[in-house]
Amino acid sequence: MGDAAPPAGGILSQFRASDGYAFYTRFYPAAGAPRGRLVFVHGIRSHGGWYTRSCAAFAAAGFDVHFLDRRGAGLNTAHRGDAPAFRRLLDDVAEYVQHLRAEKAWLPVVVGCISWGGKLAVGLPYRRPGLVDGLVLLCPGLVPKIAPPLPGRARIAVARVFRPWKFFPIPLNEPDLFTADPGWRDYIAGESHGLRAATARFLFSSFSLDIYLRRAAKHVRVPTLLALAEHDRIIDNAQTRLYAGRFGKPVEILDYPNVHHTLEFEPDGHPWVRDVTNWVERRLGV
Repeated sequence: MGDAAPPAGGILSQFRASDGYAFYTRFYPAAGAPRGRLVFVHGIRSHGGWYTRSCAAFAAAGFDVHFLDRRGAGLNTAHRGDAPAFRRLLDDVAEYVQHLRAEKAWLPVVVGCISWGGKLAVGLPYRRPGLVDGLVLLCPGLVPKIAPPLPGRARIAVARVFRPWKFFPIPLNEPDLFTADPGWRDYIAGESHGLRAATARFLFSSFSLDIYLRRAAKHVRVPTLLALAEHDRIIDNAQTRLYAGRFGKPVEILDYPNVHHTLEFEPDGHPWVRDVTNWVERRLGV
């Protein structure tokens, strides 16, 4: 990749959730008549601008691609680093998918979630059963290796009650956690839309979501693809495999040797985009 930044791409718009919050989305229209819809959600640290290469590739393969910037993250400046509750984040994704299904309802919808966003993917079928036709989990943050230390978690819990808008650093601010590529590390370090701190309320909601997912896992009964990176320093691959074994339907797993957490930042020609495309085609018959 060298020192290049991600290519510009996607049609920017805003979607207004039922509570009035408007968050940004990027839309990549399919080349030709769309065969389905892919809706992506990013991790705690990233945003839709990190993933323009893969979105353009999925669109070229015949899918309408939508990438949501989570409220308080990415291009969204209102209530930066905050969220009212984890159920509100689940509802943001659900309401957007419902909005898509209002037109061309016959097109299947697959939700693809990256890193921390994997928590929202697993919670979605429990929160809104029957809404999506499949899930793609890209190095999902279901069982992370990195978390605030116990004293830090205690401070977050106290602040959530007395100072819910107090900010705490997100413990993922080292670019080498995401990729081994020097150019992409420079990009992560220098780009201005990545989230580097979050409120006590958001972080406590993330802990609460972990508890919710213990019940939600068995309700994942749609076709699911799990992609794991051998040199992932952010998630625990072995424990993530065990976690996926609790889903209500068997999961197909792709193991990628000699790659790091953010598959997007692997060199051109890496097969992960093609593999996801082939899986969607095969599982959904499109």
